[in-house]
Amino acid sequence: MPESTGPESTSPARSRLVVLAGPTAVGKGTVAAAVRRTHPEIWISVSATTRRARPGEVDGVHYHFVTDEEFDRLIAEDGLLEWAVVHSAARYGTPRAPVEEHLAAGVPALLEIDLQGARQVRERMPDALMCFLKPPSFEELERRLVGRGTEGPEERARRLETARTELAAESEFDVTIVNTDVETACEELVDLFRSGTSRVRS
Repeated sequence: MPESTGPESTSPARSRLVVLAGPTAVGKGTVAAAVRRTHPEIWISVSATTRRARPGEVDGVHYHFVTDEEFDRLIAEDGLLEWAVVHSAARYGTPRAPVEEHLAAGVPALLEIDLQGARQVRERMPDALMCFLKPPSFEELERRLVGRGTEGPEERARRLETARTELAAESEFDVTIVNTDVETACEELVDLFRSGTSRVRS
């Protein structure tokens, strides 16, 4: 399957929506954080979630941490572009209004979301470019999940089982980036905005 090999470019990022998804522990958040740090011209959506904050996570920066009642209200008011139950536990969703506002203003936007959410965005916003982030190997994915140290053995086993299913969904996406190195993956992702890359898979 083709992988992104965007050309070198110093031109500003294009005003488009790119959706970044992939299996658990592949490093989606780390790559998105690198984009935030090095390319402030790209706006990154902050998801809402019902899970508890992990050590070091800041409300409104990493996620909007909300109650189940608040999440229910967002669903009822059609305030989410997508949402899903992840790992049979917490719910995650993308607030709709900020995404639409930034795109309308001509600002390039990045959504870093799970596989279920990415499928919903493709339904609602078919012009979005879908990018799949995958690990160099399943063994490396397992190593990263264990090294993260944020889940117990039972939760790790559940996430790894989910990851096997998620890896099989790569062909649903337009572009694949292999996250061998965070900075390289970050620049490949930014190149998708610059180059105008569109559908590359049949």
